[in-house]
Amino acid sequence: MILFHPRTALVLAVLLAPGSLHAQGEAACARDVLVAGSMQRQAIDQLEGGGDDEASLCRVWRRHVETMRRIAGVYGRCLSGPERTERLSQVQASEKEFAGLLRSRCRGM
Repeated sequence: MILFHPRTALVLAVLLAPGSLHAQGEAACARDVLVAGSMQRQAIDQLEGGGDDEASLCRVWRRHVETMRRIAGVYGRCLSGPERTERLSQVQASEKEFAGLLRSRCRGM
């Protein structure tokens, strides 16, 4: 079960109110963007928790890279304008950074 911040829930309720969205796809995107934002926060929390050893770090980093790629897909599909550019840039930069760490420090793990 995913719990949302009260303000996020309010925004979601407004977005999903009858007549406020033009198509069912927009409702799905509104939901997907909220879920992606939650996934992004969870991924950051997991990074901050790190790992006890190199193998643990590598697992966290692999999961982070996979998550950032999934989030980038949602942001690329569902957002537009400056918000799309900013959010997509953030997750792509994070994915690139940790993919580089995986290549340099996690070979064979």
